[in-house]
Order: sequence, then C-alpha cells, then structure tokens
Amino acid sequence: MENTSAVTATGLTKRFGDFTAVEDFDLDVAAGTVVSLLGPNGAGKTTIVRMLATLTEPTSGTATVCGFDTRLEAESVRTVISLTGQFAALEDNLTARENLILMARLRGYGRVAAGRVTDGLIDRFDIDEFANKLVKSVSGGQRRRVDLAASLVVQPRLLVLDEPTTGLDPRSRQVVWATIRELVAEGVTLLLTTQYLEEADALADRIVLIDHGRTAASGSPSQLKARIGDQRVDVTAVDDDGLDLLVEALAPIFDLTVARERRTLSVPAPNGTQDLSAVTAAVGATLVAVDEVALRRPTLDDAFMSLTGKPADEADPKELAS
Repeated sequence: MENTSAVTATGLTKRFGDFTAVEDFDLDVAAGTVVSLLGPNGAGKTTIVRMLATLTEPTSGTATVCGFDTRLEAESVRTVISLTGQFAALEDNLTARENLILMARLRGYGRVAAGRVTDGLIDRFDIDEFANKLVKSVSGGQRRRVDLAASLVVQPRLLVLDEPTTGLDPRSRQVVWATIRELVAEGVTLLLTTQYLEEADALADRIVLIDHGRTAASGSPSQLKARIGDQRVDVTAVDDDGLDLLVEALAPIFDLTVARERRTLSVPAPNGTQDLSAVTAAVGATLVAVDEVALRRPTLDDAFMSLTGKPADEADPKELAS
C-alpha cells in the first residue's frame, strides 16, 4: 500500500548537554494537509523542524520525509522539502527581484526561466511595489514576504514554515495566509510552527500542542476546543469589588468559574442564547456595573491553557535554547 504520510516521526529526542529540548516526540503528517506545531517560544518547535529538515541530528528516534529517512537519505530529503526559518535568509545589498532571480539561478533555472519564475512569485506575494528596492531598505514584513517567496522558487512536496508571520503587519499576514491556502489546494503538504493561536486555527487541519518538548495534545482545532467543554457566558466586572458582589449574588444560581486576574466569571451555556438571557437577567438584578456580558465558544487559547496550564505566549526562559 502506498504511504500517504508526508512526514512520520517516532520517538524523536534531542538533548543539548543536560537540557532536553525535545523528548520522545511522535508525528504523522498526511500528504496534502496542514499540520501546525503550536506552542510558546522555547517549547521545542524549531528543534523539531531542524531535525526533520536534516539540519540537526536527533539524539534518538527516527523520522522520514516523503518516504526518505532523514538520517540515511538526507540528500533526498532536501530535494523534496523547502524550509523557511524564523529569520530572513536574503542578501541585503540586492533588490528583492535580484534575490529571487539569484535563488532561481542557484536552483538550476536558466536566465529567461529564472525571470519568469521571479515575476510569478512577485505577483503571488504582492511584492511589486518594492521589488526593485534593496532588501536592506525595506520593512521587516516586506523582507519576510521576499524570504517566503524565495522558498517557493521550486515548489516542494513539503513546505516547512517556522513561525512565518512573526512580526508581520496584518496585510502581510493575510498575503502569506492566502498563499498557503493556494499551495495546499495545489497539493503541497505544509508543516507550520507558530505561537499564534489565530494562525493555527485559521490554517491547520490538525494541531499538535507542544509543551516542554513533548506533545501535550493533538487534534483538529474543533476537537481541541471540544476537549475543554461547551460554550459559556462570560461576565466581566468593572472592578474587583464588583466581581465579588457578582460572585456572591450568582453563585447560588449558577455553576461559576471565576478568573480574578481578568475580573471575569463564567457560566456554562449549553443552551446558548437561552442561558445568555438568564445570566444577563440575573446580572441586571444585582445592579452591579459590568464591562461585558458575552456568549463565547471555547478558543484555542482556552484549550492551550487547559491542556498545558499556561498561555501559549508564555515561555520558560530556560527553554529558549530550543
């Protein structure tokens, strides 16, 4: 039977001296899908990517990319993969266009074909307005778009993007997202690392939550959200005294969860707007001023907090070496 996995990893472990960056990590990425490795800075995402891209040898464990063993067939892996790291790999003293032409020539295109490929990438990544400016003179977001374009001079079977939209402005982020969707529609498999919950939610077919170098949970965005319960009504008080009054009044009526750091209490709302109406009426009867009463569904932020015990943007400084 033909292997339909673009990436498989079993027991991947990477140690740097006494520090374990990745421990006993398993992964399966089906061909033609988007899998996101989601976690805070220092969780081990980049180390995993570097092992899969043959840039770092694992301490133990095995991995294959498009059927090629990353240890034994590293050169073959590199022919089917394209990796864009966290930092732009561009020549500052060339223009955006010249950088793309240079990359195309290095990948074997002739002069005319390199120009044709470059024009297509400039259009795809909305680079035209700064295509003839030196890379050192453009913004960080513009540099990032050129770097991503360079990774697609030759369309890979597996595209690995390591935090591709970090530092991008909203317009640049939307350009990158639209391009990712186009590539997946064309059959490219994508492995995406990110610390942005919104990005993983918008793009990924499956998300692997990583914490301290290990898998905390995995599943589709909807599956991960479902693991922490149903929708809820959130009530946010104006101040701490108001929160105390609301808790005292509503606790006998509803099953409350209180988040004091956000001055918010939450009530399960399996019946949706019916529960919202009941909570709103009860809050109104207290005459306590509130900032907001809202019906909310679980988010990936909720899932990450529930499954790892900390927000996705929080990192242990000791882990940043990974």
